Amino acid sequence: QVQLVESGGGLVQAGGSLRLSCAASGRTFSGYIMGWFRQAPGKDREFVAAITWSAGNTYYANSVKGRFTISRDNAKNTVYLQMNSLKFEDAAVYYCTASWVGRVGGIYYSDRAYDYWGQGTQVTVSS
Repeated sequence: QVQLVESGGGLVQAGGSLRLSCAASGRTFSGYIMGWFRQAPGKDREFVAAITWSAGNTYYANSVKGRFTISRDNAKNTVYLQMNSLKFEDAAVYYCTASWVGRVGGIYYSDRAYDYWGQGTQVTVSS
């Protein structure tokens, strides 16, 4: 059974940084794509970033490009989201997700393409 456990959320001042972690277990993730989505109160869940486990290809939402970096540590089975220059609009619950690359295809930005989800970690941005 695939398990994704996020950590690293918290309260940060605008302009600050946080690093989220997603510990993945339950299978070998080669051939998988790992993603981060977020959901703010009253808003739909939105794509943030994704990375293919094997090749390390990365994808970003325009709103975070240049500020956020997704990476993975194969040895630790962990995916990271380094978030810099945080803005008020980045505040949300952040979810780690995973699915087989063949299932996701080109729609890595759609939450319906992913099979496995973590429980989420809260990111709050203050003034």
